[in-house]
Amino acid sequence: MLFFSKKKPILKDTIPQGYVDIHSHLLAGIDDGAKNFSDTLTLTQHFLNWGVTEIITTPHVIQHIWENTKEGIIQKQNETIIALEKNDLQLPFKAAAEYLMDDSFVKLFQTNKLLTLKDNYVLVEMSYLNPPIQLYNILFDLKVAGYIPVLAHPERYLFYHNNFEEYLKLKKAGCLFQLNLLSVVGYYGTEIAKIADKLLEKGWYDFVGSDVHHLNHIAAFDLKIKIKNTISLKETIANNQFFRMV
Repeated sequence: MLFFSKKKPILKDTIPQGYVDIHSHLLAGIDDGAKNFSDTLTLTQHFLNWGVTEIITTPHVIQHIWENTKEGIIQKQNETIIALEKNDLQLPFKAAAEYLMDDSFVKLFQTNKLLTLKDNYVLVEMSYLNPPIQLYNILFDLKVAGYIPVLAHPERYLFYHNNFEEYLKLKKAGCLFQLNLLSVVGYYGTEIAKIADKLLEKGWYDFVGSDVHHLNHIAAFDLKIKIKNTISLKETIANNQFFRMV
């Protein structure tokens, strides 16, 4: 059976010392993540306890909901770094963004530089209700603009669960896949954990991210993982070394 094996490790124990996290919501008050600096400080301390040594946090950029700008995010990043240092927490801490792919996103990357994870690697997401009508046009235009899309949590898009050909189509279109670590403990439900396991089995994930927003997410890292492909999981976690800043 897929789930609840006593031999499965606890999620936080799969994180190696020196891990670089590339997806979280630690900047205070600018999206649905940390509400204030006290939250930021607490969440960051938990990251350090897990062995995380570098953080690339990724606030949402969503039209009419979280209309964060590059300038505003960078300003909040710099303020956060200073505040962390005042609390004796010194670690490479960078802000990128998690961009919702929609019409406004196309206008944004055609007229402005995006906040990237590293070089030209940009974290993107879709609506959980349905993919954008012009998805492949968006991906093509994004690549023409010089970016490499890293698709956040593909296992969470329910509309693809019964058609793995769509996942393959995304890969062929140049999308890299980022697994949410919370998915492998069943945080979002058993069906999403199963899809994550299948994608791991096929070797389609390129990177992972915590996608931590709050303490409930932190608590889930004390749960046992509920997937079979633990070796592939650990290999994918190791891929995050690509994003090391120092």
